[in-house]
Amino acid sequence: MKYKACIFDFDLTLADSSKGILICFKHTLNRFGYKIPDDKTIYNTIGMTLVDALDLLSGIPNNPQREQMRVEYVKKADEEMVKNTLFYEGVIASLEKLQSQGIKVGICSSKFRYRIVDSFLVQAGKLPVDLIIGMEDIEKAKPDPQGLLKCIEAFEISRNEVLYVGDNIIDAKCAENANVNFGAVLTGSTTKDEFLKHPCVGIAENMPELLKNINLL
Repeated sequence: MKYKACIFDFDLTLADSSKGILICFKHTLNRFGYKIPDDKTIYNTIGMTLVDALDLLSGIPNNPQREQMRVEYVKKADEEMVKNTLFYEGVIASLEKLQSQGIKVGICSSKFRYRIVDSFLVQAGKLPVDLIIGMEDIEKAKPDPQGLLKCIEAFEISRNEVLYVGDNIIDAKCAENANVNFGAVLTGSTTKDEFLKHPCVGIAENMPELLKNINLL
């Protein structure tokens, strides 16, 4: 199948932002007087919406302080996130290669669009992406397919011409809900066995390897 577009999750798919995320969650939980969980527990929330992660880490569903906590997290993230986000080896070159082949490159993420743009410009010095759909662009977060479908609509292509790539079961479910093909990478906390429970056109250790395995690079 010849894909006309590859759309990617961001955190732990294209870049390791875990250091910044850990800093921001620990700061926020401490600021509001909550016990700070171990790093693995925090790491495993990456891919969730911020407020859902804060509910889980504070141990209080629908935490009445969730909005104040969200604001505090975002404020801290403005200071910490970009400088603590590093793209995985080969990612930038792979995105450029896709574009050189006429394949549209998109990002559909639960992260703010402006922070993704800043991460590219500061850490890579370039923005090899045609479209970014972030949290400020949608009303419903993944696994709802709203953001992914918005990206596909903007590219003016059909769903069977799209590959969505992510590191999390939330991404796999988003692709299922959008009825598009999904490729899994193991750079996050989700294991191969967990991904095998969902439709995948490929599972690989990282993004460049995945694209090579399915003959896109």
